Amino acid sequence: MPSAANDRALADGRRLLRHLAARIDFPVAFRLWDESVIPFDGTASGADTGAAGEPRHVVRIAGPDVFRALIRRPGLETLFRLYATGRIDIEGRDLIGLFRAGQSWKRGRPSPGSLIRGLPLGATLRLALGGRSDAGPAAGHVYEGEETGRDAARRDNSRFIQFHYDVSNDFYRLFLDPEMLYSCAYFHDWSEPLEQAQKNKLDMICRKLRLRPGERFLDIGCGWGALICHAATHYGVTAHGVTLSEAQFEHARAKIDRLGLADRVTVELRDYATLDGEWDKIASIGMYEHVGIANYPAYFKKLQHLLRDRGILLNHGITRRAKRKPKTFRRISQGRRIILRYIFPGSDLDHIGNTLDVMETAGFEIHDVEGWREHYALTCQHWYERLTDNADAAIDEIGAERYRMWLAYLAGVSVGFEAGPLRIFQVVASSQARKGPSELPPTRADLYA
Repeated sequence: MPSAANDRALADGRRLLRHLAARIDFPVAFRLWDESVIPFDGTASGADTGAAGEPRHVVRIAGPDVFRALIRRPGLETLFRLYATGRIDIEGRDLIGLFRAGQSWKRGRPSPGSLIRGLPLGATLRLALGGRSDAGPAAGHVYEGEETGRDAARRDNSRFIQFHYDVSNDFYRLFLDPEMLYSCAYFHDWSEPLEQAQKNKLDMICRKLRLRPGERFLDIGCGWGALICHAATHYGVTAHGVTLSEAQFEHARAKIDRLGLADRVTVELRDYATLDGEWDKIASIGMYEHVGIANYPAYFKKLQHLLRDRGILLNHGITRRAKRKPKTFRRISQGRRIILRYIFPGSDLDHIGNTLDVMETAGFEIHDVEGWREHYALTCQHWYERLTDNADAAIDEIGAERYRMWLAYLAGVSVGFEAGPLRIFQVVASSQARKGPSELPPTRADLYA
């Protein structure tokens, strides 16, 4: 950019940021591309540094195109693309801290009218009209297709799963525990290391299912095979897992061979809907989020058919807080749209009340519902910290843009569970084809013995 145009853009950017800084009290400062700093402290001082002490979070702006993109298309997705493409950055990589501050700020944020009043129009227009004609950088990594999965005719579960899970096994190894468990850990205390909390989770699932030697156990969406191997090794069951991810399938198959479990553990690259046979116990861990709410009746009815009468199902999955109106609940927020397009296409989050209704209608008796919300907030925080610690290796594996997308995703999900809009539940239910005893113990004492 020519020197005069650059100087004008810097001056306009400072004017716009100072206008906003006088109206917004938020622990952040913006560092422009000439290294000048504008703090946001809710004062009218407009000083470049130190107006409210050293800010906790510093956002770097790489050039005037950042202003242009946000003025032309303000919104969370534009911010996400700017971060993913490196046009904005967070010094110190404390995205979780920044998102936590944003959650608190939402309760006292100023109205749009107060922000617009007195806006420096000349500076804003010059920033909006300068440079290229587009409204911000396009992300190279995006799901090509109908990402919501709500159109049944265009829904492709295999493509959805492979987009998210077939990034590469080496990438997932950078932030998961050695067992490659990509679902909520279970902490006996909050200071426990992730590796132990994930072992706790495997054991709690097997205990809730009341697995016994010789039983037939099915894991729907078995991931990298940790649960089926654990259940066979420690509980003596014959275990079978299915997944639609080729990368997970190959890893699970190699793990079974390495542990010498081929006589008791099998895995298939297969859609659960095509399964037949009968099992004593079934686990679905982090799977039903992929199914789509509209498909829940068929999903749970299929699982009910696969279970022997009074066999036990453990359904473990992420949900959202219920809304007063179903139409409001089904509305896709900006944050959800980002996850669908760039991270997790086809995913759909129910509220637990509807899930329980559908399960009962499908022929299940509900025995236990346990919320693990805070456990998942901490799990995602561990994943985020591990990924930042392995930044160079992650970038070598999947590229800088996709790495930054995952950082934002894990940080956002962690704070979403911490704040409360996101929930996660384990539901224990039994197939109820006949009336009478459930075959479960009279108390939960056996889970903690």
